Amino acid sequence: MTEQEKSRILELVELVNKYSYEYHVNDNPLISDKDYDKLFYELVDLEQKTGYVLPNSPTKRIGAEPLDKFEKAKHLSKLYSLDKAQTNQEIQEWYERNQKIQKHIEEFSVEYKFDGLAMEIIYENGILIKAITRGNGEIGEDVTEQIKTIKTVPLTIKCKDLLGIQGEAIMRLSALKVYNKKAGEPLKNARNAAAGAVRNLDPKETAKRRLDFVAYNVNYSRSTQFLTQEQIHNFLIEEGFFCGEYFVLAHSINEIYDQIKIVTAQRKNLDYLIDGMVIKVNSIADRQELGFTERFPRGMVAYKFEPEEATTILKNIVWQVGRTGKITPVAELEPIEIGGTTIARATLNNVGDIRRKNIKINSRVFICRSNEVIPEILGVAECFNDSVDVEPPKICPACGTKLVEEGANLFCPNEKECEPQIIGRLVHFASKNAMNIEGISDKTALQLHNKLSVNYPSDLYSLTKNQLERLEKFKEKKSNNIYNSIQNSKKTNLTRFIYALGIDGIGKKTANVLSKRFKTLEGLIAAKREDLISLDDIAEITADNVILYFKNHMQEVNRLIDMGITISTNDEQSNERLLLSGEKIVLTGTLQSYSRNEATAILESLGAEVQSNVTKTTSLVIAGNNAGSKLQKAQNWGIKIINEIEFLELLNKKQ
Repeated sequence: MTEQEKSRILELVELVNKYSYEYHVNDNPLISDKDYDKLFYELVDLEQKTGYVLPNSPTKRIGAEPLDKFEKAKHLSKLYSLDKAQTNQEIQEWYERNQKIQKHIEEFSVEYKFDGLAMEIIYENGILIKAITRGNGEIGEDVTEQIKTIKTVPLTIKCKDLLGIQGEAIMRLSALKVYNKKAGEPLKNARNAAAGAVRNLDPKETAKRRLDFVAYNVNYSRSTQFLTQEQIHNFLIEEGFFCGEYFVLAHSINEIYDQIKIVTAQRKNLDYLIDGMVIKVNSIADRQELGFTERFPRGMVAYKFEPEEATTILKNIVWQVGRTGKITPVAELEPIEIGGTTIARATLNNVGDIRRKNIKINSRVFICRSNEVIPEILGVAECFNDSVDVEPPKICPACGTKLVEEGANLFCPNEKECEPQIIGRLVHFASKNAMNIEGISDKTALQLHNKLSVNYPSDLYSLTKNQLERLEKFKEKKSNNIYNSIQNSKKTNLTRFIYALGIDGIGKKTANVLSKRFKTLEGLIAAKREDLISLDDIAEITADNVILYFKNHMQEVNRLIDMGITISTNDEQSNERLLLSGEKIVLTGTLQSYSRNEATAILESLGAEVQSNVTKTTSLVIAGNNAGSKLQKAQNWGIKIINEIEFLELLNKKQ
């Protein structure tokens, strides 16, 4: 090995680790993926040639050879469980118990309680030497090679002390969604997905799930002293750990209640699961004075959100027809309350999902609401003597056509005459993120189909005002509004048009990816399978869906163009319509004027990039009611912040 090669390896390790940290921890990409890969594989080649591999080389994250089994390992210091509280009264009782021991305690840290796999990562002389699952708190499984694949786990740190870093392995909901697009068997739950990934004997399989590690405590230090939890939090950030986006100091019990209220309202907007909040006495000395019960440290408590999983009886399965012809089973349940909501129906993805979970009618099933709006059946808890197998339909429940089974799904092939498919296509085409035609509800679409023979979206553009006035409860004003909205929709952009077509598996984000890559509709139509698969958001099944759509539906696409629809290219959007082009905007808190999805769609239609987190590249933060840690971070970094009134004024200026 030459000195030049050694010097280049040192330089590449520093560069690649820097770019990886900014991308994965700070959500702040500094170079393109292509340039990153070029540097990474240059390092791989040099290491293979010279045999010289540094302890913090990013190539160690690729994954070692599969293990035969997990070895047991002992924690540096016991990982305690936390006492639980589910009401403000129970928080008050915890507070009063501590006040009897330490009357002057008035400062608390408030943090997310992450819903993943708890563990300890051990560093010595600045090098990661071991990672251990929580286990029984004293002994866990050695999962070092698996944890090294997680890009938010530093392989080396500046501190040379012997340290036990406590945290949680999690899978972001966005990572779960991407993984499921390409997975042979989709994962159902981000928490179990993270635990399963860490406990997979093959580290390469762990790497595929793109986990994160959230650090929240120094569980052991040989010589480094910390005075407060805030100091620990700042130390972890300085050492390169991802610590989540929320850390607040509260100075009274009422401030703790306020934070619980804020986070409870915001949790469904997070990209990861949290199942509560952790409240800690901020002073380490005070915590030591408070001591421990037999099971818990007295100076900490976990506030648990209302449980969002329960069991109930599955009474029946009904089969619904979607706009693509896919037949979806919907479970009718014995009503049960989860998280303050009465649940009587839940989803099952397809007939394959029913078979895999061995779902039976009149069985007791697990129901999960989690961060999802629609509850889902996770599996069977118990079967009874009268439990019976689910019999999938052989004919379409809407039109009587013989169904076709493709993989795990059933389909109705009668797209021309099957009413739910027709109504679904029309409503989707007219939706806000698609062609944005106002007034086309399910009820209106049904009238358009039954009374005016509107079967395809292109038929909408043949409608006259007089025809619309024939519909039930359609007076002149309503007819004019819908007619004008249809005409105004003729001028659109490529992202909206692709989404409006309703290609199976193409959501608005994927439509935007396709728009940016292929520039024009003609470019997308001519795309080859390998071109589509090369994109990050496109799995093989989705690529096939795109190609098959244009093979079977070019007559409809051409008719839409013939009816006067004009589609602006990316360059035209930048010059004419995208007046917020280049702006990177974060929405935080609750807006009164628009839902989060509506506000995002408006900003993206004006060319802005809507970020999920505040980073150093963020140019603007729009803060609604109960804005939390993102607002605080923006204030700390001097990023421009506007309120909802100023946001509405901005939109008026841009119109």
